[in-house]
Amino acid sequence: MTRRLTPADFIADATTVARELIGATLLLGGVGGIVVETEAYDQADPASHSFRGHTARNASMFGPPGHAYVYLSYGIHWCLNLVCREAGHGAGVLIRAIEPRYGVERMMARRGIKDPRRLCAGPGCVGQALAVGPDIDGLPLDRRPFELRAPERPHRVLVGPRIGISKAAEQPWRFGLAGSPWLSRGFGHEKG
Repeated sequence: MTRRLTPADFIADATTVARELIGATLLLGGVGGIVVETEAYDQADPASHSFRGHTARNASMFGPPGHAYVYLSYGIHWCLNLVCREAGHGAGVLIRAIEPRYGVERMMARRGIKDPRRLCAGPGCVGQALAVGPDIDGLPLDRRPFELRAPERPHRVLVGPRIGISKAAEQPWRFGLAGSPWLSRGFGHEKG
């Protein structure tokens, strides 16, 4: 098994961490798989929840690094972000898609679907499959219920614009595992 990630692995800027998380193993309560798609967000980024400053809703995004920031998207989907940079900055990485490997039957039951390719293809799907909720907001990623391990080997990483946002959508801050069939959406051209 590869080494567990620690808060020191999250002190870098969100784009660096988002790229380095591709291929990492992410488990929540023993359920999860390989991270195949991420997006980076930073306080200076108008699309980021931290852009307008610290609030009760986004408090966990301001650190410390290596903790979870969970938010409710469109009032229905809990989404998981991993906090980056120094405490007080307001940066994170959204987990957009994973390749399901552990607890697949539990993920299928939670999602109410049988097609494993659709289980974790999008941040809301990841949230539902892993049972992400407000109870894990602010928890450290290097302790239970999380298990987060470094990628086993280097991967070719695709880079492209983020999805589903209206501000700063042109930023090339979406990262994906090249050749993965588990992405939430293709990258069009294969730019690494």
